[in-house]
Amino acid sequence: MSRGEDVVFEAPLAGVRVIDLGQYIAAPGAGQQLADLGADVIKVESLSGDQARSIGPFGTAMLHANNRGKRSVAIDLRHPEGLRILDELCAESDVLLHNFRNGSAERLGIGPEQTRSRHPHLVYGFVTGFGSRGPSADRAGLDIAAQAEFGIMHTTGEADGEPQRVGFTVADVLAANALAAGVLAALVRRGRTGVGGVVETSLMEAVVAAQATQWAGYRLTSEPPRRTGNGQPAVAPAADLVQTIDGAVVVSAYTATKWAALCSAVGRPELVTDPRFADNESRVANRAALKEVLNAALGHLTRAEAIALLASRGIVCGSVRSFDEFVKDADLAASGLVVELDEPGLDAPAAPFRIDGSARGRTSAAPGLGAHARDVLRELGRGEDEIDRLATDGVIALPHQ
Repeated sequence: MSRGEDVVFEAPLAGVRVIDLGQYIAAPGAGQQLADLGADVIKVESLSGDQARSIGPFGTAMLHANNRGKRSVAIDLRHPEGLRILDELCAESDVLLHNFRNGSAERLGIGPEQTRSRHPHLVYGFVTGFGSRGPSADRAGLDIAAQAEFGIMHTTGEADGEPQRVGFTVADVLAANALAAGVLAALVRRGRTGVGGVVETSLMEAVVAAQATQWAGYRLTSEPPRRTGNGQPAVAPAADLVQTIDGAVVVSAYTATKWAALCSAVGRPELVTDPRFADNESRVANRAALKEVLNAALGHLTRAEAIALLASRGIVCGSVRSFDEFVKDADLAASGLVVELDEPGLDAPAAPFRIDGSARGRTSAAPGLGAHARDVLRELGRGEDEIDRLATDGVIALPHQ
């Protein structure tokens, strides 16, 4: 290609079709990542729709966050004709995703072995709450259960306070990321072999894998992680909260070099040799006194002034900001992460990476229930009269019906 010639960017998953049977976040979130990479994602819903559609503003937020750019078809999978339509879609697709409760897909006749016996090319991905093999396989599993049972709540919060959940659905998001990564790996393998596969993850596996460092620390020391608030238990200052005039900042400067830089920045170079703070072990043991010193040193500044001072010395720091503050951030705006939707007043974060410097473009909002039924069924060769009959017979739902 000659210099100056326009580069035409092709989305990595252009030409890939995904059937998304998921509800809420975990499976739809994986489908959203594939849609952001250019896949044609068909959201197959029940006649009443993804359950998120029925739980008010929180559910609406889930829909818009995890279903941008998808097409919606509403099918009754309990009806034999509905299952035939899904089977036809599978024959024309590359990936199927769901987060049904364990055993539900098998009872419908669309479990992984059942489906791939008919469509060996298909990459079949699913997420459960607690895995499909252990004693809790049949339990309902939502985000909060995984946070509670696998260490996240136990290690989140103040040392003398009650356990706290993370402030967003972290287990669901981690599982969505894991499922998307597994599906992409299976697609790469299929490109070599021509054969699909089954990708399975769970909320349990996703949150435990995300705590690999804590797991390793526990195995090395036999000391389980514990709640320590904002500070990290083994190093200081590290993620410690320091108060300024207009709010808090967090500061991490626990190596000898960074600790000396911090002492110099706040005009207290003598702290480097203070016996209370002379090494990391001493600073951890005297964390309360350390925080008093840092609060006094930075308390006369605003957050912006403190960040400017510390960042100029290469010290890791951050202003503790609310949602309505950070959405206006200049670095966030420059990144192009947030994309406009084709619904007035709506935007959303897109995939958090670029490929070949590609720009993120405008995209469609979450589809209405069954909004693309006619288009998708036409692609399967169904005529208008048959589509109308399927709607009349309650096999599918058409918009505004």
